[in-house]
Amino acid sequence: MGLLLLCAPAIAQSPDRSDSATPWRSPQGISLNADTVLEDLTQASIVYLGETHDNPADHEAQLTLIQALSTRRPQMAIALEMFQRPYQAALDQYLAGTISETELQQRSQYQQRWGFPWDYYAPILRFAQTQQLPLLALNTPTEVTRKVAKSGLESLSAADRQWIPAIADIDLSNAAYRQSIQQVYEAIHQGHSVSSSSDFFFQAQVVWDETMAEGIANFLTCHPNTQIIVLVGQGHITYGDGIPSRVARRLSGIEQRSILLNPDPEDLSQNNRGAIADYLWMSPSP
Repeated sequence: MGLLLLCAPAIAQSPDRSDSATPWRSPQGISLNADTVLEDLTQASIVYLGETHDNPADHEAQLTLIQALSTRRPQMAIALEMFQRPYQAALDQYLAGTISETELQQRSQYQQRWGFPWDYYAPILRFAQTQQLPLLALNTPTEVTRKVAKSGLESLSAADRQWIPAIADIDLSNAAYRQSIQQVYEAIHQGHSVSSSSDFFFQAQVVWDETMAEGIANFLTCHPNTQIIVLVGQGHITYGDGIPSRVARRLSGIEQRSILLNPDPEDLSQNNRGAIADYLWMSPSP
């Protein structure tokens, strides 16, 4: 699951939710025209929909956006952090209609490996099945990320490494990203950390990002005219540090757009690095 965690001026204040006519905001909180934003998103090969996993409004927004974009770009695939790479066959079988939703959950070990309510994602999966939109299992197996977080990349066996990019393709050089992950690590450990443990924690996060980036890049290489909609935790896309920069390294010149769904105003107000994403989506208040 994603950590709750490309340039414009820094965000000076929380987004203005007063204009209920449009859910779209710039990174600075300015209301934007929906048609203009959708037209821009249509031009991108990859659109990231950054969620907070336990927020139902984010998942409703994801379905709304997928439906809207699919009318403009019918050749679409949906990439999912919620499913891990070894279980791609289960998604393929569901898409083909040979297994049910219940069987998909069982065969992908969804409850053990993700565990957020199935109803958050089920309408999106049903839409994909109806429209025959490819579904991509992006995530690193839990066993691999846990092993890296505990003992580092060098602890991985050959069997582990089959599910991740080559070690040489795992880039640990982003200092700003390392610092943000260090802050998360310290918050988890209440300010106490061991340098080797925090380094392994960072390695695990980057393995996670690189694995998902590789899956996206590989699919686009084989299907260059397909638009990929990526459902992923916000921490994997903010400032482009997680997945987007790693896709760009693999696919030079690729057009990508990132959207944060209902971001925490506190996260936005603390920014001093430029644009946190390309767009913000603020769901209307019920």
